[in-house]
Amino acid sequence: MTHTPEAAGAAQQSAPISAVILDMDGTLLDLHFDDQVWNHRLPALLAARHGHAAEEARQQVAARIASARGTLEWYCLDHWSEVFGVSMHEVEAGLSHLIRMRPGTEEFLAHLAGRGIRTVLATNAHPRSLALKLSRTGIERYFTAIRSSHPYGYPKERPEFWHALVDDVAFDPARAIFIDDNAAVLDAARAWGI
Repeated sequence: MTHTPEAAGAAQQSAPISAVILDMDGTLLDLHFDDQVWNHRLPALLAARHGHAAEEARQQVAARIASARGTLEWYCLDHWSEVFGVSMHEVEAGLSHLIRMRPGTEEFLAHLAGRGIRTVLATNAHPRSLALKLSRTGIERYFTAIRSSHPYGYPKERPEFWHALVDDVAFDPARAIFIDDNAAVLDAARAWGI
């Protein structure tokens, strides 16, 4: 099946939306939790371990993480646990009280559910991070499908992810809309035909 942005645009003009695909972090959930994990707690732990200043550790963490941008490793807690020698799962669990929905998220999801619109959560979050965030927010009840990119082996920035998601969840890309806070991910979805 070939998907082009032009074909998707033409189909959307004539057919109603059949699925809404939503990102999680930064779209439905605010980024305060992730900011605290990656820009504060992890650098503080590394600074204490290695005797560095907090700002120096923060810059080292940021540079190391930036080198993996756009790859599945960027989102993989197991990968970063190995790289930094710190259990990122434990770091996230210790700060889980900071996980919050963005204002209006629950009302928006309830609105979609009330209209009978199929909703799919598609996230690059590690499956354990996804489970933690779902347990803290309860938003899973609004979704007909929830998928992490990790089992597919590709992040949402890659066309292989979109092919795997469509095969797995069975939706028509030409009749779906996708909401994400990452421009590279939006571009990948659009290029694939969503």
